[in-house]
Amino acid sequence: MGSVVLIVRLVLADVRRHKVQAAMLLLAVTVATATMALGLSLRGVTEALYEQTRAATAGPDVVALSGDAGPAATSALASLADDPEVVAHHGPYRVVYADLTTRDSTSSPVVVHGFAETPGAVNRPLVTSGHWVRPGGTVLERGFATALGVGVGDHVTIAGRSYPVVGIAVTAATSIYPWAAQIGPGGGPSDSSGLAWMTRSDARTLASSHDLPVTLALDLKLRDPAATEAFLDADRASTVTNLRSWQFTAEQDTVMLRNSQPILVVGSWLLSFLAVTGVAALAAGRAVEQTRRAGLLKAVGATPGLIATVLLTEYLALALAGDALGLVIARLTVPAIASPTASRIGDAAGPGGATVATATVLAVAVAVLSTLRPTLRAMRTATVTALTATARRPRHRPWLTALSALLPTPLLLGLRLTARRPGRAVLQACSTATTVIAIVALLTFYAQPERGYGLDGSSALPNLRDVHDRRLLFAVTVLLIALAVVNTITLTWTTAMEARANMAIARTLGATPGQISAGLSSAQLLPSLPGAVIGVPLGAGLLSLFAAGNPAEPPSSWLLGGVLATLLATAALTALPARLAARRSVAQALSGETA
Repeated sequence: MGSVVLIVRLVLADVRRHKVQAAMLLLAVTVATATMALGLSLRGVTEALYEQTRAATAGPDVVALSGDAGPAATSALASLADDPEVVAHHGPYRVVYADLTTRDSTSSPVVVHGFAETPGAVNRPLVTSGHWVRPGGTVLERGFATALGVGVGDHVTIAGRSYPVVGIAVTAATSIYPWAAQIGPGGGPSDSSGLAWMTRSDARTLASSHDLPVTLALDLKLRDPAATEAFLDADRASTVTNLRSWQFTAEQDTVMLRNSQPILVVGSWLLSFLAVTGVAALAAGRAVEQTRRAGLLKAVGATPGLIATVLLTEYLALALAGDALGLVIARLTVPAIASPTASRIGDAAGPGGATVATATVLAVAVAVLSTLRPTLRAMRTATVTALTATARRPRHRPWLTALSALLPTPLLLGLRLTARRPGRAVLQACSTATTVIAIVALLTFYAQPERGYGLDGSSALPNLRDVHDRRLLFAVTVLLIALAVVNTITLTWTTAMEARANMAIARTLGATPGQISAGLSSAQLLPSLPGAVIGVPLGAGLLSLFAAGNPAEPPSSWLLGGVLATLLATAALTALPARLAARRSVAQALSGETA
């Protein structure tokens, strides 16, 4: 039998014997790599969507915006259109500032662009539903229409007059919703606004009949689209125009995802840490079994290299399978995360080569860091010792015995189990701290004041960026809690199996099954308490790296509730496996240990 075939058969046999452990490792690596791949895939995705939209809509290279509609502004824009570097232009056209209200009374600021019924060579909005502008009707920008919940055939009220929505379109001449205004009346700052199109005559009538603020805009196509900065520098001296390059518009789009990538990348770090913690607990629980297995392989002539390959291949194979599954999930999820608004068209590219390589390195690191120590120990153990290996006996600590003798029986048992396995206690504390970090970050995020996109900051139209970030942070927190739950159950069950002889002896000395169960639970609660306390400042510090200046602090009652909920959940999760382990008969436990 070839070595490769032998390794594959041994690995498959071990996976079949430990299906639950294999599934846990697969789940942990899948979640961690999918989250990291999503975070890394967001880099450059908004620029790619903008480029696709710009190509489909003949987007301008430069948009010139005037703060008013007087003769001086018109003359300044006309001079820009005559520049030798300009090969085509559209406009000048009116930009009317108004308010829009839907049938369900949702109101929002809106800028109305007056366009020709036949689009020109530059800035041709792409109609995705319905048709282009016609007298008496309006076309809404797709991101704006989606936020309003409005479609073709609905009616909206603009400046007190009802208009039918005849079409839905996208454009690359303005930033994504809600930054369609670009500048406010008089060239000042603008509020969150949507975009609508009307015919030139309708836009003129709208502005004049209601005395609404009006500015002018001009779309320019340059001879060299890459030379926009030189063009802007040459014409920056004009005081009546505000020039926006296509690069600026593409950069503005990235604001919507500014927090998404840090949330996902940092979340993947925390998920990876929990994955290492959980897999390390699994590997530690199987240390004796793996040592015996290594002894058997040595007895039949296996080399140390072959043994190491067999022991590591199982974890590496599962980790790589989880990596592949995580990358597939990331590829399917990127389009939904990359475009919180519907203002752009095109396909968001999935994980690139660098992202795939990074995620794969992460998966391999999780497997190696978790299992390297048990594997080396199994390799270095002599054959006879490995074949007769039993659970490692804890060291006797007189000070611990004297201290714990004063405690109630459940706490005494829990303290001794914790002290005898300090590495396991550290893993549980770290798992709890990681969970609390995510909970604190989520509570802090929800404590921030929110300004909606509706009229005067109304929350009738929610702040899409905050909603998107909150959903991502909530999803990452749920994944972290799920892995922490798995880790807690794993650590409790592993501790119970390793301590079954000690617990059986305690029962012969008078401890009840309830006290044994409570002792096993307290062995997880004792390290969880400092982990939860440490997680609060760590979570606040981590969030401060990405939050805006002077963020609002969450109420202390929220933080205290999060810590208490974590500890109560830990107690509840440890109760079942501890109770199952405590129900094993004393004779069975002691005979099994002796055998």
